[in-house]
Amino acid sequence: MAGERALPLLVILGPTASGKTGAGIAVGQALSGEIVSADSRQIYRYMDIGSAKPTPEQRALVPHHLLDLVDPDQTLSVAAWLAQAHAAIADIHARGRLPLLVGGTGQYITALIEGWTIPRVPPDEQLRADLEHFAAEHGAMALHDRLRAHDPAGADSIHPNNVRRVIRALEVCAATGKRWSDLRRKQPPPYRIRQYGLTMAREQLYARADARLDQMMTDGFLDEVHDLLARGYGRELPSMSGLGYAELTAHLLDGEPLDAAVLRAKHNTHDFIRRQYTWFRGHDGGKILWQDGETLAINALIEDAAGWLKQE
Repeated sequence: MAGERALPLLVILGPTASGKTGAGIAVGQALSGEIVSADSRQIYRYMDIGSAKPTPEQRALVPHHLLDLVDPDQTLSVAAWLAQAHAAIADIHARGRLPLLVGGTGQYITALIEGWTIPRVPPDEQLRADLEHFAAEHGAMALHDRLRAHDPAGADSIHPNNVRRVIRALEVCAATGKRWSDLRRKQPPPYRIRQYGLTMAREQLYARADARLDQMMTDGFLDEVHDLLARGYGRELPSMSGLGYAELTAHLLDGEPLDAAVLRAKHNTHDFIRRQYTWFRGHDGGKILWQDGETLAINALIEDAAGWLKQE
């Protein structure tokens, strides 16, 4: 490839707790890189511990982009995230450095590397409230059936339990008069891309995720959730539905025993990891170079990436 389509982009993806942050920093230090975060929880300000956001010390080692973009009571659509991600990548390239897309939010990563073009439809709060009420009264499957009636292809691409995405698809249909799936066109991005995926045996990964949550609790996760509630960020916000945040909110507001809330957060994290793997398997296409995160030879990965960068 030549011209603008030859711009390199390294991707480091994988499920939660697989070691992406450390790997991204090591590669960034070795290859003059800067990290573009692909994490739908780390976009929120004041949500640092529970989102496993890179620490100030880690950010000092390698520049990070797309962290702390919005307050917890604000929203950021995939289309808006994509625009900011492309801008950050262009800025990094303009300064002669290497962009590293690092994260575990499959929709963000796939949207960028497959070149999704998503309509910039502003949120319709009343419609969202009506659809949320409908889902609560009739069930997630009934809401999904409404989407299927408007957009069968769109319904096939969204799990019925992902109520938020179903509502967004219906919102786009209502605002544009077109099917959501038809508006999600693909236009290959101006990058040549190499993807590394971190994985490990499932039980090892669950154990790492559990240990990380225990460390988060030691680091003040409960105080972070208490502070968010004190700032007026209620449990009804999408940001507060994140792993750990919802469960600790139930402890603080409903009196659920703390041990039970933490255990429930661990189980929900395991479920989330399974969903992440399902997404990555569905969008792999044989292009993800999977690495064992437990025995990762980071120097070999860096050497492989450096060799790829020398190719035209």
